[in-house]
Amino acid sequence: MISIVFDFGGVLADWNPRYLYRKIFSSEKEMEYFLSHVCDGDWNAELDAGKSFSRAVAERAALYPQYANPIRAYHKRWGEMISGEVAGTHALVRRLKQKGYKVYGLSNWSAETFPIAKKRFPIFALFDGIVLSGEEKLIKPDPQIFKRLLFRFDLCAEECLFIDDSQANVSAARRLGFDVVRFENAGQLERELQKRGIL
Repeated sequence: MISIVFDFGGVLADWNPRYLYRKIFSSEKEMEYFLSHVCDGDWNAELDAGKSFSRAVAERAALYPQYANPIRAYHKRWGEMISGEVAGTHALVRRLKQKGYKVYGLSNWSAETFPIAKKRFPIFALFDGIVLSGEEKLIKPDPQIFKRLLFRFDLCAEECLFIDDSQANVSAARRLGFDVVRFENAGQLERELQKRGIL
């Protein structure tokens, strides 16, 4: 039986720093500048790869002292970046589990903040195993983190379906032999699962 591997952010958890920073900045323009120049995607990727929030925030605040408070909020108010679950996907995970499928997680996520999401969303307790970038000090699309998942849970890529909203991550998984779905929404994912005879 095929194993199903889920990304978390953007697939199961609706994470977006704008949910927080719209409360902090009075203008969209300044918020977008902050998220593209100060606490940008590359900086967040360092957190996902295991860099400590305390060190990352201190370094960034020293570099951009005029944004010190918003930078600190990235850590102190991180939970406000999650608006809730991605509509419909938690129900799909439950259906997969009810049908007897093994379900795994492979996510770029800081080990410091994942406990917040885990406490908030009971769905994570249903997973048969989770590989987290912040714990492994590796991030997708590095093939090594996919290989770590396979080794740790004795899986074969050709017997796994990988679901992620990032094209780079989906492409990396495909090159390793995974069947893949680039996630758009729960309806599209359900159709892809039905097409494969999984649901």
